[in-house]
Amino acid sequence: MFGTFRKHQTWLWAVIITVIIFSFVIYFSPYSKLNDSRRGPVNLGKINGERIGEEDYIHARNEVYLRTFFMTGNWPDEEAKKEGGQLERETYQWLLLIQKQKQLGIHISPDVVAQSARVMVSQFQRAGINSPEMFVKNLLNPRGLSVDDLERFVRHYVGVQELIATLGLGGKLVTPREVQDLYKREHQEVATEAVFFPASNYLASVTVPPDALTQFYSNRLAVYRVPDRVQVSYVRFDLTNFLAEANKELAALTNLDLQIDEKYREGGTNFLRELKATSLEDARVKAHDAYRKEIEMHLARKKATEFATPLFDMDPLRADNLDKLAKEKGLAVRITAPFDRETGPKDLEVGPDFAAKAFSRTPEDPFAGPIVAYDGVYIVALNKKLPSEIPTLDQIRDQVVQDYKHNQAMNLARRAGADFYPTLTNGLAQGKPFASICLSAKLKPVSVPPFSLSTRDLPEAEEHIQLNQYKQIAFTTPLGTPSAFQPTSDGGLIVYVKEKLPLDEAKMNATLPAFANYVRQNRQNEAFNDWFRKEAEKGLRETPLARPPAPASMGSAPNAKKS
Repeated sequence: MFGTFRKHQTWLWAVIITVIIFSFVIYFSPYSKLNDSRRGPVNLGKINGERIGEEDYIHARNEVYLRTFFMTGNWPDEEAKKEGGQLERETYQWLLLIQKQKQLGIHISPDVVAQSARVMVSQFQRAGINSPEMFVKNLLNPRGLSVDDLERFVRHYVGVQELIATLGLGGKLVTPREVQDLYKREHQEVATEAVFFPASNYLASVTVPPDALTQFYSNRLAVYRVPDRVQVSYVRFDLTNFLAEANKELAALTNLDLQIDEKYREGGTNFLRELKATSLEDARVKAHDAYRKEIEMHLARKKATEFATPLFDMDPLRADNLDKLAKEKGLAVRITAPFDRETGPKDLEVGPDFAAKAFSRTPEDPFAGPIVAYDGVYIVALNKKLPSEIPTLDQIRDQVVQDYKHNQAMNLARRAGADFYPTLTNGLAQGKPFASICLSAKLKPVSVPPFSLSTRDLPEAEEHIQLNQYKQIAFTTPLGTPSAFQPTSDGGLIVYVKEKLPLDEAKMNATLPAFANYVRQNRQNEAFNDWFRKEAEKGLRETPLARPPAPASMGSAPNAKKS
Protein backbone atom coordinates (compact mmCIF):
# COMPACT_ATOMS: atom_id res chain seq x y z
CA MET A 1 0.00 0.00 0.00
CA PHE A 2 2.90 2.33 0.72
CA GLY A 3 4.07 1.54 -2.81
CA THR A 4 0.91 3.04 -4.28
CA PHE A 5 1.65 6.36 -2.65
CA ARG A 6 5.34 6.27 -3.50
CA LYS A 7 4.33 5.72 -7.10
CA HIS A 8 2.39 9.00 -6.96
CA GLN A 9 5.04 10.84 -4.97
CA THR A 10 5.06 13.73 -7.46
CA TRP A 11 1.51 14.82 -6.71
CA LEU A 12 1.96 14.13 -3.03
CA TRP A 13 4.89 16.50 -2.87
CA ALA A 14 2.91 19.09 -4.78
CA VAL A 15 -0.40 19.09 -2.94
CA ILE A 16 -0.18 17.36 0.44
CA ILE A 17 -0.47 20.47 2.59
CA THR A 18 -2.24 20.56 5.92
CA VAL A 19 -2.98 23.00 8.71
CA ILE A 20 -0.26 22.90 11.34
CA ILE A 21 -2.70 23.33 14.18
CA PHE A 22 -4.27 19.94 13.56
CA SER A 23 -1.14 18.23 14.86
CA PHE A 24 -1.39 20.04 18.19
CA VAL A 25 -4.53 18.38 19.49
CA ILE A 26 -3.71 16.06 22.39
CA TYR A 27 -3.31 12.54 21.04
CA PHE A 28 -5.82 9.87 21.88
CA SER A 29 -5.50 6.48 20.32
CA PRO A 30 -8.37 4.65 18.64
CA TYR A 31 -6.66 1.44 19.76
CA SER A 32 -6.90 2.13 23.48
CA LYS A 33 -9.83 -0.10 24.34
CA LEU A 34 -8.84 -2.98 22.06
CA ASN A 35 -5.10 -3.01 22.76
CA ASP A 36 -5.29 -3.76 26.47
CA SER A 37 -3.28 -6.93 27.06
CA ARG A 38 -5.15 -7.61 30.32
CA ARG A 39 -8.51 -8.19 28.68
CA GLY A 40 -9.74 -11.36 27.08
CA PRO A 41 -11.18 -11.79 23.57
CA VAL A 42 -13.49 -8.97 22.56
CA ASN A 43 -16.88 -9.90 21.11
CA LEU A 44 -17.60 -7.22 18.52
CA GLY A 45 -20.65 -8.94 17.11
CA LYS A 46 -21.53 -10.03 13.59
CA ILE A 47 -22.63 -8.25 10.43
CA ASN A 48 -24.99 -10.35 8.32
CA GLY A 49 -23.72 -13.42 10.17
CA GLU A 50 -20.02 -12.64 9.60
CA ARG A 51 -18.02 -12.23 12.79
CA ILE A 52 -16.20 -8.89 13.11
CA GLY A 53 -12.47 -9.20 13.68
CA GLU A 54 -10.66 -6.82 16.01
CA GLU A 55 -8.29 -5.67 13.26
CA ASP A 56 -11.20 -4.98 10.89
CA TYR A 57 -12.97 -2.98 13.59
CA ILE A 58 -9.85 -0.92 14.34
CA HIS A 59 -9.32 -0.23 10.65
CA ALA A 60 -12.93 0.85 10.20
CA ARG A 61 -12.79 3.09 13.26
CA ASN A 62 -9.65 4.76 11.93
CA GLU A 63 -11.43 5.34 8.63
CA VAL A 64 -14.38 6.91 10.46
CA TYR A 65 -11.93 9.30 12.15
CA LEU A 66 -10.60 10.23 8.70
CA ARG A 67 -14.11 10.57 7.27
CA THR A 68 -15.04 12.94 10.11
CA PHE A 69 -11.92 14.99 9.48
CA PHE A 70 -12.44 15.26 5.72
CA MET A 71 -16.12 16.21 6.10
CA THR A 72 -15.83 18.64 9.02
CA GLY A 73 -12.20 19.74 9.20
CA ASN A 74 -12.02 18.47 12.81
CA TRP A 75 -11.10 15.22 14.51
CA PRO A 76 -13.49 13.62 16.99
CA ASP A 77 -12.64 15.28 20.30
CA GLU A 78 -12.22 13.89 23.79
CA GLU A 79 -15.90 14.37 24.62
CA ALA A 80 -16.85 12.31 21.56
CA LYS A 81 -14.40 9.68 22.70
CA LYS A 82 -16.02 9.54 26.14
CA GLU A 83 -19.54 9.41 24.77
CA GLY A 84 -18.51 6.87 22.18
CA GLY A 85 -22.00 6.15 20.87
CA GLN A 86 -21.86 8.10 17.62
CA LEU A 87 -18.34 6.90 16.73
CA GLU A 88 -19.29 3.31 17.47
CA ARG A 89 -22.47 3.58 15.40
CA GLU A 90 -20.61 5.07 12.43
CA THR A 91 -17.90 2.40 12.70
CA TYR A 92 -20.41 -0.44 12.43
CA GLN A 93 -22.20 1.31 9.56
CA TRP A 94 -18.86 1.73 7.78
CA LEU A 95 -18.10 -1.98 8.29
CA LEU A 96 -21.46 -2.81 6.70
CA LEU A 97 -20.68 -0.60 3.70
CA ILE A 98 -17.28 -2.30 3.30
CA GLN A 99 -18.95 -5.70 3.41
CA LYS A 100 -21.47 -4.66 0.74
CA GLN A 101 -18.65 -3.50 -1.52
CA LYS A 102 -17.04 -6.94 -1.27
CA GLN A 103 -20.33 -8.74 -1.89
CA LEU A 104 -21.06 -6.66 -5.00
CA GLY A 105 -17.54 -7.05 -6.35
CA ILE A 106 -16.62 -3.37 -6.18
CA HIS A 107 -12.84 -2.95 -6.49
CA ILE A 108 -11.14 0.43 -6.81
CA SER A 109 -7.84 0.58 -8.72
CA PRO A 110 -4.70 2.04 -7.11
CA ASP A 111 -4.65 4.85 -9.69
CA VAL A 112 -8.21 5.90 -8.82
CA VAL A 113 -7.37 5.75 -5.10
CA ALA A 114 -4.32 7.96 -5.61
CA GLN A 115 -6.21 10.48 -7.74
CA SER A 116 -9.10 10.64 -5.25
CA ALA A 117 -6.69 11.07 -2.35
CA ARG A 118 -5.06 13.96 -4.20
CA VAL A 119 -8.42 15.70 -4.56
CA MET A 120 -9.33 15.15 -0.90
CA VAL A 121 -6.00 16.23 0.52
CA SER A 122 -5.83 19.30 -1.73
CA GLN A 123 -8.61 20.83 0.38
CA PHE A 124 -6.02 21.44 3.11
CA GLN A 125 -3.48 23.46 1.19
CA ARG A 126 -3.07 25.93 4.01
CA ALA A 127 0.49 25.27 5.30
CA GLY A 128 3.58 24.17 3.33
CA ILE A 129 4.77 20.60 3.85
CA ASN A 130 7.90 19.56 2.02
CA SER A 131 7.46 15.79 1.81
CA PRO A 132 4.94 12.97 2.23
CA GLU A 133 6.83 12.02 5.38
CA MET A 134 5.94 15.38 6.90
CA PHE A 135 2.29 14.86 5.98
CA VAL A 136 2.26 11.52 7.78
CA LYS A 137 4.19 12.93 10.73
CA ASN A 138 2.16 16.14 11.20
CA LEU A 139 -1.34 14.91 10.48
CA LEU A 140 -1.65 11.14 10.72
CA ASN A 141 0.93 9.98 13.27
CA PRO A 142 -0.26 12.26 16.11
CA ARG A 143 -3.60 10.44 15.86
CA GLY A 144 -2.14 6.96 15.71
CA LEU A 145 -3.01 6.76 12.01
CA SER A 146 -0.87 5.77 9.04
CA VAL A 147 -0.69 6.07 5.27
CA ASP A 148 -2.31 2.63 5.14
CA ASP A 149 -5.32 4.03 7.02
CA LEU A 150 -5.59 6.92 4.57
CA GLU A 151 -5.31 4.69 1.51
CA ARG A 152 -7.83 2.23 2.94
CA PHE A 153 -10.28 5.02 3.73
CA VAL A 154 -10.04 6.57 0.26
CA ARG A 155 -10.55 3.18 -1.40
CA HIS A 156 -13.63 2.44 0.68
CA TYR A 157 -14.99 5.97 0.31
CA VAL A 158 -14.77 5.78 -3.48
CA GLY A 159 -16.39 2.37 -3.17
CA VAL A 160 -19.30 3.97 -1.33
CA GLN A 161 -19.73 6.38 -4.24
CA GLU A 162 -19.89 3.35 -6.55
CA LEU A 163 -22.54 1.85 -4.28
CA ILE A 164 -24.53 5.06 -4.42
CA ALA A 165 -24.27 5.23 -8.21
CA THR A 166 -25.37 1.60 -8.55
CA LEU A 167 -28.03 1.24 -5.87
CA GLY A 168 -29.40 4.77 -6.19
CA LEU A 169 -29.78 4.55 -9.96
CA GLY A 170 -33.58 4.30 -9.77
CA GLY A 171 -33.71 7.63 -7.95
CA LYS A 172 -32.19 9.39 -10.97
CA LEU A 173 -35.16 8.49 -13.16
CA VAL A 174 -36.90 11.87 -13.09
CA THR A 175 -38.98 13.02 -16.06
CA PRO A 176 -38.37 16.43 -17.67
CA ARG A 177 -41.90 17.47 -16.73
CA GLU A 178 -41.28 16.59 -13.09
CA VAL A 179 -38.02 18.55 -13.10
CA GLN A 180 -39.78 21.57 -14.59
CA ASP A 181 -42.59 21.38 -12.02
CA LEU A 182 -40.03 21.19 -9.20
CA TYR A 183 -38.13 24.13 -10.64
CA LYS A 184 -41.29 26.23 -10.78
CA ARG A 185 -42.16 25.31 -7.21
CA GLU A 186 -38.68 26.25 -5.97
CA HIS A 187 -38.32 29.46 -8.02
CA GLN A 188 -41.85 30.90 -8.25
CA GLU A 189 -41.60 34.30 -6.59
CA VAL A 190 -44.27 36.04 -4.55
CA ALA A 191 -44.62 39.72 -3.71
CA THR A 192 -45.51 40.45 -0.09
CA GLU A 193 -45.94 43.31 2.33
CA ALA A 194 -45.68 42.99 6.07
CA VAL A 195 -46.29 44.88 9.26
CA PHE A 196 -44.09 44.00 12.22
CA PHE A 197 -44.86 44.43 15.92
CA PRO A 198 -41.42 44.36 17.65
CA ALA A 199 -41.47 44.30 21.43
CA SER A 200 -38.88 47.10 21.52
CA ASN A 201 -41.54 49.54 20.25
CA TYR A 202 -43.54 49.04 23.44
CA LEU A 203 -40.80 49.12 26.09
CA ALA A 204 -41.28 52.81 26.83
CA SER A 205 -44.87 52.26 27.95
CA VAL A 206 -44.01 49.54 30.48
CA THR A 207 -44.03 50.39 34.21
CA VAL A 208 -42.53 48.18 36.93
CA PRO A 209 -44.73 47.89 40.07
CA PRO A 210 -42.68 46.43 42.98
CA ASP A 211 -45.24 43.72 43.81
CA ALA A 212 -45.44 42.62 40.18
CA LEU A 213 -41.65 42.46 39.95
CA THR A 214 -41.41 40.29 43.08
CA GLN A 215 -44.07 37.94 41.74
CA PHE A 216 -42.32 37.79 38.35
CA TYR A 217 -39.05 36.86 40.07
CA SER A 218 -40.71 34.20 42.25
CA ASN A 219 -42.33 32.57 39.23
CA ARG A 220 -38.98 32.31 37.45
CA LEU A 221 -36.62 31.05 40.15
CA ALA A 222 -35.53 28.17 37.94
CA VAL A 223 -34.58 30.64 35.21
CA TYR A 224 -32.37 32.61 37.57
CA ARG A 225 -30.62 29.62 39.09
CA VAL A 226 -26.88 29.91 38.56
CA PRO A 227 -25.41 26.59 37.39
CA ASP A 228 -22.35 24.89 38.81
CA ARG A 229 -19.26 26.99 38.20
CA VAL A 230 -15.54 26.55 38.39
CA GLN A 231 -12.48 28.77 38.72
CA VAL A 232 -9.07 27.80 37.41
CA SER A 233 -5.59 29.22 37.71
CA TYR A 234 -3.75 29.40 34.42
CA VAL A 235 -0.53 30.21 32.66
CA ARG A 236 -1.09 31.51 29.13
CA PHE A 237 1.49 31.39 26.38
CA ASP A 238 0.31 34.30 24.24
CA LEU A 239 0.58 34.03 20.49
CA THR A 240 1.92 37.57 20.27
CA ASN A 241 5.05 36.49 22.18
CA PHE A 242 6.09 34.42 19.16
CA LEU A 243 5.44 37.00 16.44
CA ALA A 244 9.08 37.66 15.57
CA GLU A 245 9.94 33.98 15.29
CA ALA A 246 6.79 33.32 13.27
CA ASN A 247 7.69 36.10 10.83
CA LYS A 248 11.13 34.55 10.40
CA GLU A 249 9.67 31.12 9.59
CA LEU A 250 7.07 32.68 7.31
CA ALA A 251 9.79 34.46 5.35
CA ALA A 252 11.43 31.09 4.72
CA LEU A 253 8.33 29.85 2.83
CA THR A 254 9.57 31.20 -0.48
CA ASN A 255 6.95 29.40 -2.58
CA LEU A 256 3.94 30.53 -0.55
CA ASP A 257 2.81 33.25 -2.96
CA LEU A 258 3.22 30.84 -5.88
CA GLN A 259 0.87 28.39 -4.14
CA ILE A 260 -1.65 31.17 -3.47
CA ASP A 261 -1.48 32.34 -7.09
CA GLU A 262 -2.03 28.79 -8.31
CA LYS A 263 -5.09 28.36 -6.09
CA TYR A 264 -6.41 31.67 -7.41
CA ARG A 265 -5.97 30.51 -11.01
CA GLU A 266 -7.82 27.29 -10.17
CA GLY A 267 -10.64 28.75 -8.08
CA GLY A 268 -10.95 32.40 -9.09
CA THR A 269 -13.75 34.15 -7.20
CA ASN A 270 -14.55 30.96 -5.28
CA PHE A 271 -11.03 31.00 -3.85
CA LEU A 272 -11.40 34.66 -2.88
CA ARG A 273 -14.75 33.93 -1.26
CA GLU A 274 -13.19 31.18 0.86
CA LEU A 275 -10.63 33.61 2.22
CA LYS A 276 -13.15 36.46 2.39
CA ALA A 277 -10.79 38.41 0.17
CA THR A 278 -11.59 41.14 -2.34
CA SER A 279 -8.61 40.62 -4.64
CA LEU A 280 -5.59 38.40 -5.23
CA GLU A 281 -3.43 40.82 -3.25
CA ASP A 282 -5.92 40.76 -0.38
CA ALA A 283 -5.91 36.95 -0.54
CA ARG A 284 -2.12 36.92 -0.22
CA VAL A 285 -2.32 39.15 2.86
CA LYS A 286 -5.00 36.99 4.49
CA ALA A 287 -3.16 33.76 3.67
CA HIS A 288 0.05 35.13 5.15
CA ASP A 289 -1.84 36.17 8.30
CA ALA A 290 -3.34 32.70 8.61
CA TYR A 291 0.03 30.97 8.19
CA ARG A 292 1.62 33.35 10.68
CA LYS A 293 -1.00 32.54 13.31
CA GLU A 294 -0.58 28.81 12.73
CA ILE A 295 3.17 29.11 13.23
CA GLU A 296 2.63 31.20 16.37
CA MET A 297 0.26 28.53 17.67
CA HIS A 298 2.81 25.80 16.99
CA LEU A 299 5.53 27.68 18.86
CA ALA A 300 3.23 28.52 21.79
CA ARG A 301 2.15 24.89 22.02
CA LYS A 302 5.77 23.75 22.06
CA LYS A 303 6.65 26.19 24.86
CA ALA A 304 3.55 25.21 26.86
CA THR A 305 4.47 21.53 26.57
CA GLU A 306 7.99 22.25 27.85
CA PHE A 307 6.43 23.98 30.87
CA ALA A 308 3.77 21.34 31.49
CA THR A 309 6.03 18.26 31.37
CA PRO A 310 7.76 18.80 34.75
CA LEU A 311 4.50 20.14 36.23
CA PHE A 312 2.62 16.95 35.44
CA ASP A 313 5.52 14.86 36.78
CA MET A 314 5.53 16.45 40.25
CA ASP A 315 4.63 14.14 43.11
CA PRO A 316 2.24 14.64 44.76
CA LEU A 317 0.01 16.39 42.23
CA ARG A 318 -1.16 19.62 43.87
CA ALA A 319 -2.87 22.59 42.24
CA ASP A 320 -0.48 25.05 43.90
CA ASN A 321 2.42 23.41 42.06
CA LEU A 322 1.40 25.59 39.11
CA ASP A 323 2.19 28.75 41.10
CA LYS A 324 5.51 27.37 42.33
CA LEU A 325 6.74 26.29 38.91
CA ALA A 326 5.51 29.44 37.21
CA LYS A 327 7.36 31.55 39.78
CA GLU A 328 10.56 29.59 39.09
CA LYS A 329 10.14 30.18 35.35
CA GLY A 330 9.20 33.85 35.72
CA LEU A 331 5.70 33.31 34.32
CA ALA A 332 2.50 35.02 35.48
CA VAL A 333 -0.34 32.98 36.99
CA ARG A 334 -3.86 34.37 36.69
CA ILE A 335 -7.24 33.20 38.00
CA THR A 336 -10.43 33.22 35.98
CA ALA A 337 -13.70 34.62 37.20
CA PRO A 338 -16.21 31.84 38.00
CA PHE A 339 -17.71 30.38 34.82
CA ASP A 340 -20.17 27.64 33.92
CA ARG A 341 -19.74 24.76 31.53
CA GLU A 342 -22.08 26.20 28.92
CA THR A 343 -20.65 29.68 28.44
CA GLY A 344 -17.06 29.27 29.59
CA PRO A 345 -14.90 32.14 30.87
CA LYS A 346 -16.07 35.50 29.53
CA ASP A 347 -12.73 37.22 30.06
CA LEU A 348 -10.70 34.85 27.85
CA GLU A 349 -10.76 34.09 24.13
CA VAL A 350 -11.08 30.33 24.44
CA GLY A 351 -13.28 27.66 22.92
CA PRO A 352 -15.61 25.08 24.51
CA ASP A 353 -12.70 22.68 25.04
CA PHE A 354 -11.39 24.97 27.79
CA ALA A 355 -14.58 24.75 29.86
CA ALA A 356 -14.90 20.99 29.32
CA LYS A 357 -11.38 20.35 30.58
CA ALA A 358 -11.77 22.78 33.48
CA PHE A 359 -14.91 21.03 34.72
CA SER A 360 -13.28 17.60 34.52
CA ARG A 361 -10.53 18.60 36.96
CA THR A 362 -10.44 17.23 40.51
CA PRO A 363 -8.11 17.82 43.50
CA GLU A 364 -6.44 14.50 42.62
CA ASP A 365 -6.13 15.46 38.93
CA PRO A 366 -5.89 19.26 39.02
CA PHE A 367 -4.06 20.02 35.76
CA ALA A 368 -5.10 20.25 32.11
CA GLY A 369 -3.30 21.33 28.99
CA PRO A 370 -1.86 22.32 26.74
CA ILE A 371 -5.24 23.76 25.71
CA VAL A 372 -5.15 25.49 22.33
CA ALA A 373 -7.33 28.62 22.29
CA TYR A 374 -7.82 31.63 20.05
CA ASP A 375 -5.37 33.88 21.86
CA GLY A 376 -2.78 31.38 23.02
CA VAL A 377 -2.09 28.04 24.65
CA TYR A 378 -3.09 27.43 28.27
CA ILE A 379 -1.94 25.26 31.16
CA VAL A 380 -4.64 25.29 33.85
CA ALA A 381 -5.06 24.09 37.42
CA LEU A 382 -8.23 23.70 39.46
CA ASN A 383 -8.76 26.60 41.85
CA LYS A 384 -12.26 25.98 43.22
CA LYS A 385 -15.68 24.62 42.29
CA LEU A 386 -18.82 26.56 43.14
CA PRO A 387 -22.18 24.78 43.52
CA SER A 388 -25.40 25.87 41.85
CA GLU A 389 -27.42 28.57 43.65
CA ILE A 390 -30.34 30.97 43.22
CA PRO A 391 -29.33 34.61 43.73
CA THR A 392 -31.68 36.87 45.69
CA LEU A 393 -33.81 39.47 43.95
CA ASP A 394 -31.60 42.26 45.30
CA GLN A 395 -28.51 40.61 43.84
CA ILE A 396 -29.94 40.50 40.31
CA ARG A 397 -32.56 43.25 40.44
CA ASP A 398 -31.36 45.00 37.27
CA GLN A 399 -31.57 41.76 35.27
CA VAL A 400 -35.04 40.92 36.63
CA VAL A 401 -36.30 44.44 35.84
CA GLN A 402 -34.99 44.14 32.29
CA ASP A 403 -36.62 40.72 31.87
CA TYR A 404 -39.92 41.95 33.30
CA LYS A 405 -40.04 44.96 30.98
CA HIS A 406 -39.25 42.82 27.93
CA ASN A 407 -41.92 40.30 28.92
CA GLN A 408 -44.55 43.01 29.31
CA ALA A 409 -43.49 44.70 26.05
CA MET A 410 -43.81 41.38 24.26
CA ASN A 411 -47.35 40.97 25.60
CA LEU A 412 -48.26 44.49 24.46
CA ALA A 413 -46.79 43.89 20.98
CA ARG A 414 -48.74 40.69 20.50
CA ARG A 415 -51.94 42.24 21.78
CA ALA A 416 -51.51 45.14 19.34
CA GLY A 417 -50.94 42.70 16.46
CA ALA A 418 -54.01 40.64 17.32
CA ASP A 419 -56.13 43.81 17.68
CA PHE A 420 -54.95 45.17 14.33
CA TYR A 421 -55.82 42.04 12.33
CA PRO A 422 -59.63 42.64 12.10
CA THR A 423 -58.98 46.31 11.24
CA LEU A 424 -56.75 45.15 8.40
CA THR A 425 -59.15 42.57 7.00
CA ASN A 426 -62.05 45.04 7.11
CA GLY A 427 -59.99 47.68 5.31
CA LEU A 428 -58.86 45.26 2.60
CA ALA A 429 -62.48 44.15 2.10
CA GLN A 430 -63.35 47.80 1.43
CA GLY A 431 -60.64 47.98 -1.24
CA LYS A 432 -58.15 50.00 0.77
CA PRO A 433 -54.42 49.41 0.12
CA PHE A 434 -52.46 47.47 2.76
CA ALA A 435 -49.98 50.30 3.28
CA SER A 436 -52.62 52.98 3.84
CA ILE A 437 -54.45 50.82 6.42
CA CYS A 438 -51.18 50.39 8.33
CA LEU A 439 -50.35 54.09 8.18
CA SER A 440 -53.82 55.01 9.41
CA ALA A 441 -53.18 52.84 12.45
CA LYS A 442 -49.78 54.54 12.95
CA LEU A 443 -47.95 51.36 11.96
CA LYS A 444 -45.05 51.09 9.53
CA PRO A 445 -45.73 48.86 6.48
CA VAL A 446 -42.72 47.10 4.94
CA SER A 447 -42.55 46.22 1.25
CA VAL A 448 -40.52 42.98 1.10
CA PRO A 449 -38.67 42.26 -2.18
CA PRO A 450 -40.07 39.34 -4.20
CA PHE A 451 -38.67 35.96 -3.12
CA SER A 452 -39.09 32.23 -3.74
CA LEU A 453 -38.55 29.02 -1.79
CA SER A 454 -34.98 28.98 -3.09
CA THR A 455 -34.18 32.47 -1.79
CA ARG A 456 -31.29 32.38 0.66
CA ASP A 457 -31.47 35.83 2.24
CA LEU A 458 -34.16 38.45 2.73
CA PRO A 459 -32.83 41.20 5.02
CA GLU A 460 -36.10 43.15 5.22
CA ALA A 461 -37.80 40.17 6.86
CA GLU A 462 -34.82 38.64 8.66
CA GLU A 463 -34.46 41.69 10.89
CA HIS A 464 -37.54 40.38 12.70
CA ILE A 465 -38.06 36.71 11.85
CA GLN A 466 -36.19 33.67 10.56
CA LEU A 467 -36.32 33.40 6.79
CA ASN A 468 -37.84 29.91 6.73
CA GLN A 469 -40.62 31.01 9.06
CA TYR A 470 -41.40 33.99 6.83
CA LYS A 471 -41.47 31.70 3.79
CA GLN A 472 -43.78 29.31 5.60
CA ILE A 473 -46.24 32.11 6.38
CA ALA A 474 -46.10 33.61 2.88
CA PHE A 475 -46.49 30.37 0.92
CA THR A 476 -49.37 29.08 3.08
CA THR A 477 -51.37 32.31 2.90
CA PRO A 478 -53.81 32.64 -0.05
CA LEU A 479 -53.08 35.32 -2.63
CA GLY A 480 -54.70 38.69 -1.96
CA THR A 481 -55.21 38.01 1.74
CA PRO A 482 -53.29 38.71 4.95
CA SER A 483 -52.02 36.00 7.24
CA ALA A 484 -53.33 35.82 10.77
CA PHE A 485 -51.14 37.55 13.35
CA GLN A 486 -48.05 35.35 13.82
CA PRO A 487 -46.15 35.53 17.13
CA THR A 488 -42.35 35.54 16.84
CA SER A 489 -39.44 35.77 19.25
CA ASP A 490 -39.28 39.47 18.34
CA GLY A 491 -43.00 40.13 18.92
CA GLY A 492 -45.05 39.26 15.87
CA LEU A 493 -46.10 40.15 12.32
CA ILE A 494 -48.83 40.01 9.69
CA VAL A 495 -47.92 39.17 6.09
CA TYR A 496 -50.01 40.31 3.13
CA VAL A 497 -49.48 38.21 -0.02
CA LYS A 498 -50.10 40.47 -3.01
CA GLU A 499 -49.36 38.29 -6.03
CA LYS A 500 -47.30 35.59 -7.67
CA LEU A 501 -44.83 36.90 -10.20
CA PRO A 502 -44.35 35.28 -13.63
CA LEU A 503 -41.32 33.03 -14.02
CA ASP A 504 -38.38 34.21 -16.08
CA GLU A 505 -38.66 31.62 -18.87
CA ALA A 506 -35.25 32.45 -20.34
CA LYS A 507 -33.55 32.02 -16.98
CA MET A 508 -35.45 28.78 -16.34
CA ASN A 509 -34.42 27.30 -19.69
CA ALA A 510 -30.80 28.27 -19.09
CA THR A 511 -30.56 26.81 -15.59
CA LEU A 512 -32.89 23.81 -15.98
CA PRO A 513 -30.14 21.33 -16.99
CA ALA A 514 -28.09 22.09 -13.85
CA PHE A 515 -31.24 21.97 -11.72
CA ALA A 516 -32.13 18.59 -13.25
CA ASN A 517 -28.71 17.22 -12.25
CA TYR A 518 -29.23 18.56 -8.74
CA VAL A 519 -32.64 16.86 -8.47
CA ARG A 520 -31.30 13.56 -9.83
CA GLN A 521 -28.35 13.62 -7.42
CA ASN A 522 -30.64 14.24 -4.46
CA ARG A 523 -33.03 11.51 -5.57
CA GLN A 524 -30.12 9.12 -6.04
CA ASN A 525 -28.84 9.81 -2.52
CA GLU A 526 -32.34 9.39 -1.09
CA ALA A 527 -32.74 6.05 -2.87
CA PHE A 528 -29.37 4.87 -1.59
CA ASN A 529 -30.12 5.97 1.97
CA ASP A 530 -33.46 4.14 1.89
CA TRP A 531 -31.62 0.99 0.75
CA PHE A 532 -28.91 1.40 3.38
CA ARG A 533 -31.42 1.98 6.17
CA LYS A 534 -33.06 -1.36 5.40
CA GLU A 535 -29.71 -3.12 5.12
CA ALA A 536 -28.58 -1.67 8.47
CA GLU A 537 -31.75 -2.81 10.23
CA LYS A 538 -31.11 -6.32 9.02
CA GLY A 539 -27.33 -6.54 8.90
CA LEU A 540 -26.48 -4.93 12.24
CA ARG A 541 -28.90 -6.89 14.43
CA GLU A 542 -26.07 -8.92 15.94
CA THR A 543 -23.90 -5.95 16.87
CA PRO A 544 -23.88 -3.89 20.09
CA LEU A 545 -25.99 -1.33 18.25
CA ALA A 546 -28.96 -3.73 18.23
CA ARG A 547 -31.26 -1.35 16.34
CA PRO A 548 -29.20 1.45 14.79
CA PRO A 549 -30.83 4.77 13.96
CA ALA A 550 -31.11 5.90 10.35
CA PRO A 551 -27.64 6.85 9.08
CA ALA A 552 -26.68 10.26 7.85
CA SER A 553 -26.37 10.67 4.10
CA MET A 554 -23.25 9.00 2.74
CA GLY A 555 -23.63 10.60 -0.66
CA SER A 556 -21.87 13.92 -0.38
CA ALA A 557 -18.18 14.28 -1.10
CA PRO A 558 -15.88 15.23 1.77
CA ASN A 559 -15.67 18.98 2.10
CA ALA A 560 -13.48 19.88 5.02
CA LYS A 561 -13.87 23.25 6.64
CA LYS A 562 -10.82 25.36 6.42
CA SER A 563 -9.39 26.38 9.75
